[in-house]
Amino acid sequence: MDERTVRLRVGLGYDGAPFRGWARQPGLPSVQAAVEDALELVFRHPCTTVVAGRTDTGVHARHQTVHVDVDERAWQRLSGTRAPECAAVRKLNGALRRVLGKDRVDRGWEPVVGAVVVNDVAVAEPGFDARFSALSRGYTYRIADAGTGHDPLTRTYAWWRDAELDVAAMDEAVRELLGLQDFLSFCKPREGATTVRELQSASVRRDDHGMITVSLTADAFCHHMVRSIVGAAVRVGEGRRPVAWPGERLRARERDASVVMAPAHGLVLEAVHYPGPGGLRERAELTRARRATS
Repeated sequence: MDERTVRLRVGLGYDGAPFRGWARQPGLPSVQAAVEDALELVFRHPCTTVVAGRTDTGVHARHQTVHVDVDERAWQRLSGTRAPECAAVRKLNGALRRVLGKDRVDRGWEPVVGAVVVNDVAVAEPGFDARFSALSRGYTYRIADAGTGHDPLTRTYAWWRDAELDVAAMDEAVRELLGLQDFLSFCKPREGATTVRELQSASVRRDDHGMITVSLTADAFCHHMVRSIVGAAVRVGEGRRPVAWPGERLRARERDASVVMAPAHGLVLEAVHYPGPGGLRERAELTRARRATS
């Protein structure tokens, strides 16, 4: 590739059900592979993405962010009669239709056209890094209980529970986890990585349709952290554990079989938040320094 490149900031959403998570894996369908294959079709050279936060198998995203460095000449070729940003969105979604349709059929997989959608493309601001520049990530988890009712059309994006859950108790329980904490009790630690995270907001609410939504925002999340917190909150909501139990588990700083993970299909990455253009490089450098020393 020519040394002159343009860094693009790409916003996308996806239904995680047909994929083995975000990360590319040999011989398995992944969101990253679909996105990178579409990028290669459009820009005519291999493209490697950096994602704000990797999602597990079956987890969805409404607003995910990646960055990718593309050849400057390939980017300029997109301009034509419209802005290259608009052309890139149109062409990438066209390429994704092929990648998620014919290309999957050729590999013996079921076609899933529309499972990944590019929402916007822009030239990234100086210093932008999709992963390290992020200030926070926000997730929601949806639960349908006896109070909600079990609409068959919700079964692929909500965890069905038979009992009616105590939403107020669940809300109180998750708020006990707020702040800068070691979340070892609620995650699967990766070798050499810290389990210290700042949970910036946490709430459990029942919406106008009766659906229970657990909303969590943190600077970053450990592997399985959200699903473990939701699983603990549901134990409280069912009356199996007291409100103080999730906080007690947090302070114990050890994995325990009593903390059960919620299934993946109810989890959605809703947003990734970044500082203004002037703070992107500084934020990325600060995050890298913290990860290197933790």
